[in-house]
Amino acid sequence: MNRKTLVLPVVAGLITPVLAACGSSDGAGDGGAPIVVGVASQIEATKAAPAPLDPAQAYDVDAWNMLRGTLQTLMRLPRTGTAPVPEAAETCGFVDTQNEQYRCTLRKGLKFSNGHALTAQDVKFSIDRMLRINNTSGPVSLLDDIDKVETLSGTEVVFHLKKPDATFPQKLATPAAAIVDPEVYPKDHLYTGFDLMGSGPYTLKAEHSGGRITQAVFTKNPEYKGGITVRNDKVEMRFFDDSELMEKALRKGDIDVMNRGLSPDQIKGLQNARDKRLTLQEMPGQEIRYLAFNTKDPKVSNKAVRQAIAQIVDRSQLVRDVYSYTGDPLYSIVPTGLTGHTNSFFNKYGDPSVAAARKTLQQANITTPVKFTLAFTTNHYGSSTAKEIRTLQKQLNDSGLFDVAIKGVDSWQQYRADSRAGKFTAYGMGWFADIPDADNYIAPFIGKGNFLNTPYRNAKIESQLIPATRQETDRNAAAAGFKQAQDILAGDVPMLPLWQGKTYVAARDDVTGVEWALNSSSALQIWELGRGVAD
Repeated sequence: MNRKTLVLPVVAGLITPVLAACGSSDGAGDGGAPIVVGVASQIEATKAAPAPLDPAQAYDVDAWNMLRGTLQTLMRLPRTGTAPVPEAAETCGFVDTQNEQYRCTLRKGLKFSNGHALTAQDVKFSIDRMLRINNTSGPVSLLDDIDKVETLSGTEVVFHLKKPDATFPQKLATPAAAIVDPEVYPKDHLYTGFDLMGSGPYTLKAEHSGGRITQAVFTKNPEYKGGITVRNDKVEMRFFDDSELMEKALRKGDIDVMNRGLSPDQIKGLQNARDKRLTLQEMPGQEIRYLAFNTKDPKVSNKAVRQAIAQIVDRSQLVRDVYSYTGDPLYSIVPTGLTGHTNSFFNKYGDPSVAAARKTLQQANITTPVKFTLAFTTNHYGSSTAKEIRTLQKQLNDSGLFDVAIKGVDSWQQYRADSRAGKFTAYGMGWFADIPDADNYIAPFIGKGNFLNTPYRNAKIESQLIPATRQETDRNAAAAGFKQAQDILAGDVPMLPLWQGKTYVAARDDVTGVEWALNSSSALQIWELGRGVAD
C-alpha cells in the first residue's frame, strides 16, 4: 500500500495564517451537500490484480482508505495516538503473559449493511479466508503469525498466535483484518470488481470506466454500530489523472478536500495563496521513499555495487531540488519519530562521496561503469516521481561509475506485478505504514513472502531480532533490536532509503474536521469531515 506513522499524536499545525471554518464540526449532516474528496491516483482492476477492493488483495493507501470507511475491523486507530481502540469489538486483550493468545468480545447487534448479522464466526471466516487465499500481493503477511482462530460463542473470538507478537492489536486495526460477509465473499478466491459489502460507517457505490474507479460515493450506513462518530451523511471521492487537475477542481469548488499527490510546487503555491477560501495544513508524516534491489540480478547481486550506490546518492539534493523541502533526508528504512530509529546509513557511509564509491567497487573487483535500468511508476506517488528518478540517474551517471537507464511504467498494478516477478534490477517504491511501529518498516520486507518478494534473506533479523522485539509490550524496550536490524540493512543494502515525507491537507474553508482528517498512520478518516459556515 498501501499501500503511509508517528508515535506522537497527530497535531495539525497551520503553516500559513488560515481562516478557520465557523459553525459546528457536525456539519454536512441532515441532507447537506456531500463532502467531496479529490484523489490524484487510480484504483484499477487488471488481469494480474482483478480485485482491488478485496481485503485479500488490496494493499495500497488509496484502496485501504476506501476499505476503512466501509469494512469494520475489531480494532481501529483513534483520532490521535498509536494505541488501538475497540471498533467492531467491545473489548480486546491478551489473555496470557506471552502475548500469544488474544481474545475479543464483539459489540451486540452488529450487522452488515445488507442486514445480515455479524458474529464471531464471520470474524473467523474473514481471517481464515485471508490466510487461505494467501494472495502474495496483498497484506496476508500481516496475519502470518496466526496459528488458528477459535470462536467461543457468537460474540467471542480468540486468536492463537504461533509466537508472541505485541504488535498484533495494531494489525487487527488494519484492513488486512477486515470483516466480510461469508454470504457475499467466496471463501477460497477473490471477490473481483469494485463492489464492497461491510458493516463500517458507510456503504459504497463505485462508478468505474475502463477498469478504473472514476468516483466513489460513501453514504452513511444506518446499520453501523461501532466506535466512530460520523460527522457527515455523504462523502464523494473523485479520482484525477494528476494533481494539477485536482488542484484546479479544489480552487473552483468542485472538490472540498485533497491530501495525496500534491507536488512541491503546488504546496508552495497553496502556502502562499491569497485565496482565503482555501486552507492548507501540514501534519507529521511517516511516508518514506526508497530504492529496492533485486539482489539476485547479476548487475547488483554483489553488495559492493549497492553500497557504492548508497555512497553516491545525495538525499539532500533530492529534498532540495525535487521536493522543495516538503520532505527530509532519510538515513534508515525506519523513519524519524518512531521508537528505535537510528541513522544507520549515514553512520556507515557519511556524506555522498564518489571517491569512496570508487574504492568500494575497486576492492570488490567490479568493472565500471556498472550498467542497469532503474524503474519507476509514473502516476502512483505523484508527478514529482519522474524528476526524482532522473535526478538519481544523473547523480549515479555523473560519477562515471554507473551507466543507468530509466524506465517508467504507467500502470501501478502492472508495476507491482513486474517488480514482484523480479523483472526490475532496481526500482523506486514508497511505503505508508500499516501500523505505527518500527516493526512495520522492517518485518514486511524481510523473509519468505515479503511485500517486495525480494530474494534477500538475513537469518539474524528473521529468526532473532524480529521475534525478540515482538515479545516486548513496552516498545521502548524493543528499540535495541530495531537498531541492530537497521545496521544490518545498511550494510547489505537490499533497500536504500531516500527521504521521508510530510503530510499536507488542502481544503475549502467551510470544511470542518480537517485537523482530524489523518490518523497516526496517515490514513484518511473521511468520517471526521463536516460542513460548516465559511467566514
